Formats: sequence, structure tokens, C-alpha cells
Amino acid sequence: MKFKKVLSAVLALAMAASLAACGSTAAASSVEAVSEPAATEAPAESTETTETAAESAGIRIAGLKGPTTMGLVNLIAQAEAGQTAQDYAFTMYGAADEIVPLLVKGELDAAAIPANLAATLYQKTNGALEVACINTLGVLYVVELGNNIQSVEDLKGATIVTTGKGTTPEYVLRYVLSQNGIDPDKDVTIEYLSEATEVAARLTAPSADSRTIVAMLPQPFVTSVVAQSEGGVRVALDMNEEWQKVAGSRLVTGVTVVRKEFAEANPDVMAQLMTDYAASVESVTADLSGTAALCEQYGVVAKAALAEKALPSCNIVFETGDEMKTDLTAYLQVLYDADPASVGGALPGEDFYRAD
Repeated sequence: MKFKKVLSAVLALAMAASLAACGSTAAASSVEAVSEPAATEAPAESTETTETAAESAGIRIAGLKGPTTMGLVNLIAQAEAGQTAQDYAFTMYGAADEIVPLLVKGELDAAAIPANLAATLYQKTNGALEVACINTLGVLYVVELGNNIQSVEDLKGATIVTTGKGTTPEYVLRYVLSQNGIDPDKDVTIEYLSEATEVAARLTAPSADSRTIVAMLPQPFVTSVVAQSEGGVRVALDMNEEWQKVAGSRLVTGVTVVRKEFAEANPDVMAQLMTDYAASVESVTADLSGTAALCEQYGVVAKAALAEKALPSCNIVFETGDEMKTDLTAYLQVLYDADPASVGGALPGEDFYRAD
């Protein structure tokens, strides 16, 4: 009964936190895009040892459709072709609540998920997971029809259309505005829509009103909207750059978490995973078109053509150690200051950050 109660609570948190992911993107007919969410928890008892499970099923890794899994697709392809030193078992999911129970029961060993969700689940599972790497930096961009916004200061007096009321996109936007001397409640009007597709539709609509719209969108919506507008919509501000100017660290979107029990029982397996993961991320830049094709093949993004255009702006990385801790700590601190619930009610402890 206790296990069921814990699982129910974590599932509810995962569903809520999935809305908070930076770039809460859902596929739609008007704009091709992807979604981001996920979760994790302490493993349940199993009849197999961790080592036996690793040997029999490979390292069991979950991914969610969207940028947080783009860096993994080359490793997925190599594993399927039998070109890796150890076995991997990958599964792609569309929603966090599909991943959570598998992690809870010890049926997954690792997952690529949004950073704030990892922090939330760390709290709710009594520290049963750790972050192995940051896999994606910021995916948010300010776009406009026209050429009026050249700096954050130019947003003063503007109406900004975006998604994510009460979630990560709001906290990022408000932080960048306030750090540039703009009161988010007085100096701008922020209009929140429920879906990124609605924001995109405003920008691509032929109405005269749309000519004055400024919007904040995640990738790959940004790439799709710019392409559909045939030059009418432009990227005005990269929120990664604006965040770094005021925070002194890099904006984070996604991380890869591992169950501590698995990592501690399989140090050599973990070391090889990290080596293979780093090589997979390097292949994103080395073979952009090939990576884009794999993104379509594995359902990470709907179309390879869109993925190829969006990938350079999705900020796929493999960041570990002190660099990971610096960027992730600063990011989570901003979210905590905005709303403690966004990171699970408290900031994670030192054991949240896996050492190199």
C-alpha cells in the first residue's frame, strides 16, 4: 500500500513537472515539433540483482521525444547495429508518467528528462537518483515579426506571447527581464497560451494584428515557424545568451539521470556509458544530417528536415563534473527562488550531482 501511494504521488508530480519543462512542446498539425517531460524514483525490490539485470537486458535507458534525447540517437543506432562495447536497451516515451513507474520498480537504469523534473523527483524519492550529465542547454528564443527587438531592453512596453504559466518558461522569462531592469508585472504584458502551437499560429497568421506580436518559443517550434513564415518571423533574442549575461552560468533544459543503486553496483558499466554517450553527442555536430535522419527514425522529431535545421539551435551537450554542477545549481536556484515547488520544495543535496 505504501509503495502504491508513493508511486501515485510521483506520477502526479511527473505530470505536473512535465508542463514545466523548458520548451513544453507537443506535436501538432500546424507546426511539427516535439514534447519534453519525465521522472524517476527509488527502485523497488527485484528478484534479479542489479548486475544480473544489466547483463541480461543491457543498460535500460529511457528517452522522451524532444531535444533531451537528440544526443542519444547515434548511440541508439550503434547499439542496434552491435557496434558498442556493451549492450543497451533503449525505449522512447511520449510522456513522463510512462517512465516513472518503470524507474520506481527498477525496470529502467537511466533516463533523459527535464532538469527541474530531476530535482523534483530527487526530493520525492529520497535521493534515489543522481544526474550523470547535462544533455541539453536552453531551447527558448524570443521571435518577432519585424525588426524591432534588438536587445532585452527593447522588450519594455511589448506584449510577449508564450506558454508555461507557472512553469519553467515563465520563470526564465521573468528572471531575464528583471535582471535587465524590466518589471515583468508593470513594464511588459505577458500573455500565456496553453500550447506552443497556439503561439506559433499567432505568428504565422496573416492578420494585421500579428505584425506586432513578440513571442517566446522553444525549439524546434522556432525553426518551424521561421520556415513557415518565409522570412517574416526572425529570431530576435537567444535566451541562452541573455541568461548567461545575467546569471553567469548557462541555461539548462535537460539532464540524464541514473539510479544510484545501479551506478554504484556497476561502475565499469557506467564509465563505458559515459564514454559512449559523449561520443554520441560529438556525432551530432560531426554528422548533422545523419543525426537528423536518426531523430526521425526513432521518433524524436517528426521530420528529419526539421531536425537538421533545428539541431544547431537545440544546444545538445555532454556536460559533466564541476561544469555540470555549476550550471545546474545556478539554474535550479533561480527556479527555487521563483517557486520552491518547481524543484520539489528544496534544492538538491551534493549527492544529486554525479562526480566524474
